[in-house]
Amino acid sequence: MAKLTAEELIEQFKELTLIELSDFVKLFEETFDVTAAAPVAVAAAGAPAAGGDAPAAEEKDEFDVILEAAGDKKIAVIKEVRGLTSLGLGEAKALVDGAPMAVLEGVNKETAEKAKEALEGAGATVTLK
Repeated sequence: MAKLTAEELIEQFKELTLIELSDFVKLFEETFDVTAAAPVAVAAAGAPAAGGDAPAAEEKDEFDVILEAAGDKKIAVIKEVRGLTSLGLGEAKALVDGAPMAVLEGVNKETAEKAKEALEGAGATVTLK
């Protein structure tokens, strides 16, 4: 098999649905015994230590809304995920089934808190990062 360049791989990924891409990531993680979220967590945790002179009171302006668990009312949570995103029914269900997963990324504090409130109202467990 010919070796694909990074650009060719990206083009192939663009053609996948979210469900197919999610399945690929899970298979990749299992095959290579890695976690896709780990580098982000390490980078975020390591950033304050590297910049020790940074003010501790600096407030974040971008948040990620992470669905930790759907809870007992999975259908209500799927409906809320669909309302918060532009995902279709199958993609929203895959996101909820694959929890923990990011529902929204890089949103402002107000949007993140509203999304968290809506998802928790539907019975989900949610964290903001």
